[in-house]
Amino acid sequence: MPLTDLIGAPQIAAALVLAQRGLEELYSARSTRALLAAGAHEEGSTYYPVVAAAHLAWIASLAFLISPSAPIIWPLVAYYLALQVVRYWVIASLGRFWTHRVITLPSAPIHREGPYRYISHPNYAVTLIETFVLPLAFGALALAVIMTALWWVVLAVKIRIEDEVLAARSPFTDRSRRNRLRSRGRRR
Repeated sequence: MPLTDLIGAPQIAAALVLAQRGLEELYSARSTRALLAAGAHEEGSTYYPVVAAAHLAWIASLAFLISPSAPIIWPLVAYYLALQVVRYWVIASLGRFWTHRVITLPSAPIHREGPYRYISHPNYAVTLIETFVLPLAFGALALAVIMTALWWVVLAVKIRIEDEVLAARSPFTDRSRRNRLRSRGRRR
């Protein structure tokens, strides 16, 4: 059996995404170690394997469930590549605070810069779109829908964990501060 019967554009894409996410994991792990050393703690650590497994399942599905001879829809490939610019804008915006895990450092500011000015969880928005677009770029509509639905459910739980952590760190969770802000608003 010729190698071209086993490896095509979908398998190459899966390998490239796996390499990309592996490099991101190295950056994430370094950031995680530094944040923990600075006094941060992790929330939802028991859920992280679910997130990692879902992400790896998506990459594996690209490699093993799409035919090597699948057609390539170039505008969708270009769109997926454009999403990578947004992905790295998110990572650059968070800088040393970006991790795959939910790590919270109470003294760190809540980030509202870059793409966070427009949406609360831009990384997850990009990830959901990527999960749909890349299989679709090879004509795999059913796979795109199934994996995006799975990823949506997994991320909904992770977003809830993050939102709870951020709410606990928000200056507006302090009742007295909230009351002071309300009373100032009434005086105007």
